[in-house]
Amino acid sequence: MHFIKAKGILSAENRMNVYRGCSHGCIYCDSRSDCYQMKHPFEDIEVKENAHLLLEYALKRKRKKCMIGTGAMSDPYMHCEKEIEITKKCLDVIDRYSFGVSILTKSDLIERDIDLFRSINEKAKAVVQMTLTTADEKLCGIIEPNVSSTYKRYMTLKKMKDNNIPTVVWFSPILPFINDTEKNLRTILEYCFDADVKGIICFSFGTTMRNGSREYFYSKLDEHFYGIKDMYIKKYGFSYECKSEKNKDFMRIFQSECDKYGIMYKVDEIFNYLQEFPESNFRQMTLF
Repeated sequence: MHFIKAKGILSAENRMNVYRGCSHGCIYCDSRSDCYQMKHPFEDIEVKENAHLLLEYALKRKRKKCMIGTGAMSDPYMHCEKEIEITKKCLDVIDRYSFGVSILTKSDLIERDIDLFRSINEKAKAVVQMTLTTADEKLCGIIEPNVSSTYKRYMTLKKMKDNNIPTVVWFSPILPFINDTEKNLRTILEYCFDADVKGIICFSFGTTMRNGSREYFYSKLDEHFYGIKDMYIKKYGFSYECKSEKNKDFMRIFQSECDKYGIMYKVDEIFNYLQEFPESNFRQMTLF
């Protein structure tokens, strides 16, 4: 882990990453890809120690309230956050300036900040996004070795529900020949429906691979899943998109079940929801 003083924090789309790199060790992680041009080892976490100060500077100067997104590239609740609390400091800034937040994680450490999410949600909107890929806890420990178990993440979703904080699940990626089973699909859906999630993002039943992430993924297949790497090479070669042979059947089940429970699953609709700032709530708050 090393610390830097960043020059900026918010992208043009109002997204941020307070860390760079990750300690969660997910074998399929796209953030390892060469295209992101990381100049340090992936597990050597880069901490933007002044992120909250930069965020406050940026929010002070915004003429219009909006949603602030985080977690797409590096998990904001990886292990070092427990002590460093950069994410918590940023949430405090978002809360004080009455902006909204959309945050993505695989860690139940997010429960620490429920009071902040509740406060943000009362003034604007807070959406907690959680990745769920594998209901089998033993398998989860192999493909996502250093994160909270799937069951713990499911319980976190339920705690958010109890605090009236809306949630979205990323049911992605699904690894062909490993967790692309109907049992896994239906169990994850049961978790989502029981936790009353607002939406489930599933682009397809499959995964993606690029230079950099592919090599790491294949090394872990050799380590944990004998013979599976050869199946990937034979079926997908150097393709970016690697869909399961069961994709069409599983997508029908997925969409049908979401329709039955009234859960959003169209990707554009969910993304619009995540980015939409509730102007009416903010105007009502300012009246008082």
